[in-house]
Amino acid sequence: MKSIKKILVVLLLLGVAAATYLYYKQTHQPRPEDLYRLDEITQGNIEQTVAANGTLNPVSLISVGTQVSGIVRKIYVDFNDVVKKDQVLMELDNAIFNAQIAQSKGSVRNNEAAVELAVANEKRMRELYAQEYVSKQELDTAVQVRKSAKAQLETARGLLARDVTNLNFSIIRSPVSGVVVNRVVDVGQTVAASFQTPTLIQIAQDLAKMQIDTSFAEADIGKIKEGQKVSFNVDAFPDRNFDGVVKQLRLNSTNTSNVVTYNAVVSVDNSDLTLLPGMTAYVNIIVDRARHALLVPNAALRYKPKLAEAEQKALEQLPAGERKKDWKNRAGRDGAGREGVDRRSGKGGREQHHGSRELAVGKLYVLKAGKPEMVRVHIGMTDGRSTVVTGDGLAAGDQVIVSELQADGQGKATANNNGPRGPRMF
Repeated sequence: MKSIKKILVVLLLLGVAAATYLYYKQTHQPRPEDLYRLDEITQGNIEQTVAANGTLNPVSLISVGTQVSGIVRKIYVDFNDVVKKDQVLMELDNAIFNAQIAQSKGSVRNNEAAVELAVANEKRMRELYAQEYVSKQELDTAVQVRKSAKAQLETARGLLARDVTNLNFSIIRSPVSGVVVNRVVDVGQTVAASFQTPTLIQIAQDLAKMQIDTSFAEADIGKIKEGQKVSFNVDAFPDRNFDGVVKQLRLNSTNTSNVVTYNAVVSVDNSDLTLLPGMTAYVNIIVDRARHALLVPNAALRYKPKLAEAEQKALEQLPAGERKKDWKNRAGRDGAGREGVDRRSGKGGREQHHGSRELAVGKLYVLKAGKPEMVRVHIGMTDGRSTVVTGDGLAAGDQVIVSELQADGQGKATANNNGPRGPRMF
């Protein structure tokens, strides 16, 4: 009788324990928030931009030089001075030019006297030739001397005009109206114009209209078109955004350490003269935009669920060669690749969508009824943080899996680290 009671007590205890275990399992099911890091699909506007640095420059920057050499004697303008066209900017020492003019004037007078004498001799020879006192050859000689004297007079007059022009060149005048942005020389400095024209002063013709010379990478230049709107800021005014328009795409490229860049010239309205020449501009050009689109974080497109425990053990038991082959097959089947792009199609994971535009195909894992469900989506434009997606069964507010949580509650940076690593794709 006692043994039966003991058995009943043991059975009762086992029943209570089983009921307690079942109750615990039912009331302590892990929530999706405990297993996954989640984010919402949102609906909104998105803009895709390309960025580069550039330098603000005047649209027209005139470098005023000199055609003659000499010592700077007077300077009439300084930095930031407003100048008018033909205004005197500076003067060079004109002593040498005046001496050359005096010499040329003397040469002109000497040749004028020689012409007068030659004309008188020719007249005399013609009279004597008419009376047959001189030969035809002597008359021809007198005519040649008169013509030669006139030619030398013209040469002397030309040299005098050149010396007068050089004297005028010693007075440096402004070729345009504008603002002096740079002055290179000082009083007493010698400028030599032997091989190339030295720059004395730089004048910005109109600072109300400026341009930005940028350096865009060749990967971005295909997205930029003339007339696109530009926003930029400068370090001097970090909290203010300025606007501009793409004015020109220059064909001349620049290759620096095997990095090819192109200059996209941006036209800027600087009517308030806030921007100054030489400022560094941080340029952003809007190349695409979408409104009221479904947006997902980029991390959701990179997420892949880890392998089941049994599948992982079976994979670890395979030889190394078979394991790598199985991993490649799995990558091709599950759409492994950049941004979760589906590689099963022969077009590199891209499908024709909405006419001629090609959209990549990717995967999202949407939480439905507490369980992740894979949904294929078309991937559109991205701004680096969010991506436009389209697909059946998607709606704003849906929860998508970004990563899986570890035992300590932290998300894994890469969702699938199980199995051997595939070959690195460059």
